[in-house]
Amino acid sequence: MQTLEDTRQLGGVTRRDFLGKSAVAGAALTLLPREALGGRGRVGANDKITIGCIGVGAQGTRVMMDYLKIPDVQVVAVCDVNRESSDYSEWGVGEILAKERKLLGNSNWGSDWKGPTCGREPARRLVEAYYSKVRNVPSYKACAAYNDFRDLIAQEKDLDAVVVCTPDHWHAGVSLYAMQHGKHVFCQKAMTHTINEARLMAQAARETKLATQVAVMNEASNATRLLTEWVAAGIIGQVREVHNWSQRPYWPQGIDRPKAADPVPDGFDWDLWLGPAPYRPFNHVYLPFVWRGWFDFGEGPIGDMGNYSFDTLFRVLKLTSPTSVEASSTPRFPETYPVGALIRWEFPAREDRAPVTVYWYDGHLRPPRPKELASGEPMSNEDGEGLLFVGDHGKILCGFEGENPKLIPDSRMDAFQRPADDLPKSPGTYREWLDAIRGGEQPRANFEFEQKVVEAVLLGSVAVRESTKLQWDPTNMRVTGLAESRSGGLATANVQIDPPRRSPWALT
Repeated sequence: MQTLEDTRQLGGVTRRDFLGKSAVAGAALTLLPREALGGRGRVGANDKITIGCIGVGAQGTRVMMDYLKIPDVQVVAVCDVNRESSDYSEWGVGEILAKERKLLGNSNWGSDWKGPTCGREPARRLVEAYYSKVRNVPSYKACAAYNDFRDLIAQEKDLDAVVVCTPDHWHAGVSLYAMQHGKHVFCQKAMTHTINEARLMAQAARETKLATQVAVMNEASNATRLLTEWVAAGIIGQVREVHNWSQRPYWPQGIDRPKAADPVPDGFDWDLWLGPAPYRPFNHVYLPFVWRGWFDFGEGPIGDMGNYSFDTLFRVLKLTSPTSVEASSTPRFPETYPVGALIRWEFPAREDRAPVTVYWYDGHLRPPRPKELASGEPMSNEDGEGLLFVGDHGKILCGFEGENPKLIPDSRMDAFQRPADDLPKSPGTYREWLDAIRGGEQPRANFEFEQKVVEAVLLGSVAVRESTKLQWDPTNMRVTGLAESRSGGLATANVQIDPPRRSPWALT
C-alpha cells in the first residue's frame, strides 16, 4: 500500500525514487545507539542527505536557504507553529526578501511584499520554487509543511536529519525527540535554555553517536585557530583576564508582563509555541524575536551572543567549568533580564594554564580602555563589540568572535614574529555536520563539547537573575553557595538549573 511519501510526485518520479531511500529504524522514545540505526555510514556516498527544517521564522529561513544551496542536501519538509505572517524581525528592510530573490535568481519573487514574511507556508513555497528552478521540474511538490515537529518526524520516513531553529526554550525538546528517533541534529545557539537540558543533550549525543552540531560558525574560523596558536606559543604569557563586551540587547528588557492579552493571530498555535514554558495569555510583546529578553523563553544578551565568544574562549584557553560566577546589573524585573549587566566568571587552572577571570559587559557597558591603544584608536569593531585578552606580557585585542586579532600597542604588532600555522582547517560548520552524517568525525561544535560552553554561559544568566555571586559544583550540577544570605536565594538559583516544565513536555 502506498504511503503519502510514496505518492508525492516530482515530474512523474516519486520523491522516494528521486532521493533514494535512506531508511531510519526505531520509532520508540528510547535512545538507540547510532550503530543500531545502521552505523556511521548509513547515508551512502551518492545519496542525498534528507533534512527537515523545524522552526522557519526569520533565522530559520536564512539557515534553510543555506542548506538549500548545498548540492548533496535535500530539504524535504518544514515545520513551524506559525502558518504565515509578515511581522518578523530582520537585519535591514527587505533583507530576507533580497536573500530569497538571490537564491531563486528571480527579482520578481515576493512582488506583493508586505513585510518580512516567514512561517511554514512561505518556507514550503520557497523550497518548492528553488528545487523547481534548479532541477528544472516545474511540477515539483515534494516539500511537506507541518505545525508539529512530532508529525514531521513521524510522517517523513526517509528523513536523515533535522535543523532546529525554534526559540531557545524549545531547542532541547525538539533535539532530544529527534535523536530519540534516530535523526542527526543541527541546532541553533543557544544550544539549550537550561543547564540540565545541556547535560541531557550531551548525554543523548554520546549514547546515540548521531552527528550533532550547534550553529556557532566561528568554531570553524581561521581566527579561532590563529588565537589558539598565539596563546599556546606564549606570545602574551599566561592569560589572566579576558574582557568581552556586546551591544546587546537589541530587544526590550527590563519590562513587566503586560496586563492585557492580544488576540492570537490566525494560523498561529500559541499553546505549542509556549510548549514547556508556563502558560500565559498571548501578547505581541513576546514575539517574534523579542522573546530573548524573557526568562521563560530566552537567556538575555549573554545567552544570545555569549555562545559565540565563549566557544572561542573555551577553545583558545582550554577552559573547563567555572568555579564561581558573579553578576551586577541595572534594576531587575520579575520576568525579564535587566537593561545592562556585568558578569564575572572565575575559571580554575588547567593543564599548563593559569586561572583566568572572564568579564562580560552588555547594555552598552564597556571595560576600561586599554592604555596601550593610541589616542582616537577604536577599541571595538563597527558593531561596538569585542574581546580583550590580558596576559602577563601583553594584550591581544580582537573582534567579538576572535576575528582580526592584534597585539597592542601597534609597535608590538609591527615587531611580531608569527608562530607557524599548523592547526588543521575546517571545511565550514555546515560541512562538518554533513560529513559526520556520512560517517566522518564528529563536528567541532558537537553537543558534547558545547555542553560545557553553554553551562558557563547559562550560569551567567542565572547570576544576573540572582544579582550576586554563585559558587558552582559542576559534578553535582548545583549552586553551592551565595555571597549574600537571603531567604530562598540558594533554592531559587538551583531551580533555574532545572526548572519545572509544563505537561506534557517533561524531559527524561
